[in-house]
Amino acid sequence: MSNAATIEAPIETEAIAMRSDPRDGSTHPPSPPPRSEGRTSSKGEELRPALRWMRGQMVQEFIKRLRKQHRGERGASLRGRMRKRKTAMAMSAAVMGLSTGAADISTYDPKYSISFADLDGTQQRVNALDLKVSETMKEALAEEEGVRLVVYRDVAGYPTVGVGHLVTPDDGLSVGDRITYDQAIEFLEKDLEKAEEGVERLVGDLPIYQHEFDALVDLVYNVGEGNVSPSESPRLNDAIANADYEGIARQLEYTTAAGKVARGLQYRSERRQAIFMEAAYDDPRAVEVETTGQVSA
Repeated sequence: MSNAATIEAPIETEAIAMRSDPRDGSTHPPSPPPRSEGRTSSKGEELRPALRWMRGQMVQEFIKRLRKQHRGERGASLRGRMRKRKTAMAMSAAVMGLSTGAADISTYDPKYSISFADLDGTQQRVNALDLKVSETMKEALAEEEGVRLVVYRDVAGYPTVGVGHLVTPDDGLSVGDRITYDQAIEFLEKDLEKAEEGVERLVGDLPIYQHEFDALVDLVYNVGEGNVSPSESPRLNDAIANADYEGIARQLEYTTAAGKVARGLQYRSERRQAIFMEAAYDDPRAVEVETTGQVSA
């Protein structure tokens, strides 16, 4: 799982040599722009547009596959709910029909009625136990973390892969090993389950909207549950204890990595706060088009 000290590790320059399809996790980025006369640039500067392009291609492919999987799961869930509804309706009809005499046929006890109305976290605040991270938030996470299918060491030296997943011994992976998009999605889902549980412990009985839950999941996913504890984030915990939603939003700003302010984390904090306060999931970065034709933030 990602934390504030593991953001924006540089992509290995060897990846530039790959000439494959983004669908298998490697891409053929555009060539670096030609050097201007009298101007020298480092290899890193030359590769930056290509690396940015590669990152964007892999994120797009990951999101496409994530959406496809979600559509399949949603269809299966809908079919399951329809079967449940039919069964419940049959049970309800049977209950209404139970009678020991003709005089009781019209009698119906309301305690046997079955309601299909679910609480909607987008319309009202509910208990965190009733919420799961939204698909929109998953896509925003992929955009922020990036997608890497080759295990690398992050800035803190930890083996990392997928969408900021910290490799564990149980994963059976070493630096340099390659995974598939499906494995990256599986890692993300498992890591999000842990982040969701962390948010549930963090907010306790405080009712929250879906978008507020999403923002807090992003926070826990990004910095780790330990960094939102009462000892590490007392103001955040005080705001939660006082049901101070504006106060919670103000405490969602985490901008340092390895003791230094990181511009990427500043953008992410702005996005997290916008999600919490306004359900605005869009990337706040200003989009510019470089002279090379590359789209960048």
